[in-house]
Amino acid sequence: MNMNMAKKIDFLTPKEIVAELDKYVIGQDKAKKSVAIALRTRFRRNNVTSDIIDDIVPKNILLIGPTGVGKTEIARRIAKLSDSPFIKVEASKFTEVGYMGRDVESMIRDLTEIAFISEKAKETQNVIDKAKENAEEMLLDILVPRPPKMPRKVAAVAVETNSIDKTRDKFRMMFKEGKLSERMVEIEIKASGRSPLPIIEIFSQGGLDDMSHDIKDMFSNIFPKQKKLEKVKVSEAYEILVREESERLVDTNKVIKNAIEKLENSGLIFIDEIDKIASREKSYGPDVSREGVQRDLLPIIEGSNVMTKYGIVRTDHILFIAAGAFHVSKPSDLIPELQGRFPIRVEMESLSKKDFIRILKEPKSALIKQYEELLKTENVLLEFNDDGIERIAEIAEEVNLKTENIGARRLQTVLEKVMEDISFDAPFKSSKKVCIDAKYVNDKLKSIVKDEDLSRYIL
Repeated sequence: MNMNMAKKIDFLTPKEIVAELDKYVIGQDKAKKSVAIALRTRFRRNNVTSDIIDDIVPKNILLIGPTGVGKTEIARRIAKLSDSPFIKVEASKFTEVGYMGRDVESMIRDLTEIAFISEKAKETQNVIDKAKENAEEMLLDILVPRPPKMPRKVAAVAVETNSIDKTRDKFRMMFKEGKLSERMVEIEIKASGRSPLPIIEIFSQGGLDDMSHDIKDMFSNIFPKQKKLEKVKVSEAYEILVREESERLVDTNKVIKNAIEKLENSGLIFIDEIDKIASREKSYGPDVSREGVQRDLLPIIEGSNVMTKYGIVRTDHILFIAAGAFHVSKPSDLIPELQGRFPIRVEMESLSKKDFIRILKEPKSALIKQYEELLKTENVLLEFNDDGIERIAEIAEEVNLKTENIGARRLQTVLEKVMEDISFDAPFKSSKKVCIDAKYVNDKLKSIVKDEDLSRYIL
């Protein structure tokens, strides 16, 4: 079966999902297998015809492992594969209800906004041809205005109309050929900038950002947007008219309905740093940053109704993937109810030298390929020898062991240090071919790697 990123998840088997993830994430076969099964289970649920469909809840996943091993990348890639509304949040950013800060329901409001924007973009593509057609006619009305209708003899009106139509056709051809692009025209543009409305401050338990957006939306519906006449180039005027016509042609109610439906049935939320809200020891009194947040998070993951500016959103069938390093705390430090909502647990594997070599060479967006493409713009041809790649991977593994283990992100710091002089001198290099071998890597990093204190700060 021919697979590509645009293919819907409905047509991918778990093996095919893993094969797609292999293009971007090296190793972590257990995690890939778990998310592939979770996605296929979602597809199966959407095809269930009996009444039991509402009782089939997603099997949420808890990924356990150090930073930089691919947890976030796996979640991001499966969201793209499944064309699902996706958001990544950090558990440590939330506070318990009643305290200043972001409440856990804000993740649903943000995800709803993402789903709405995505669906609106798709709907805009459906009406873009009609919008361009209308914008062209509106532009021609400005360039070749029609005379006001007045009672005249029929023959005279016919002659005048025929003459205007010919002129419009001539201007239409000139516009399509780009001959009018630099010509200035005067059009009405929606005024932007500060709103003349009075400032209203409202304090509530919900997020202040959400409240301010709601107030702005409310007043924008009450007071029509102001327009002003402005002289712009024909090419710019056309883009403005296309954008405004697209806005007018899009059925907002349909977009909202589709967005909420898609969100409720295929939404994906990645909760990072969940170990930061795990209580490591029993304490007395309220615990704002840990247990309180867990208890607020629980009903969202269990399934509840959340009010957003687009309407009520049910969270029953949103898939949650949580991740944490759990260096200090452990999964059992989470409250029992929350533990039960993440039945699938996968321990991520630490990356070895062999994994680093594959990460540098195999993925579609591998770091080496990125540097090659970047320096190609300066006509510098980079050539990474196998022994050079191996030495970079070896140093990355060594520094991770000696200092903090930050996984594949260590490759970025090491490689950036190796490439520093080449990137700096690229525009002025006389020799446009550069070979990166083990000797070159050692020359750039040997003194740093030997000095543990120095490598701690630089690498």
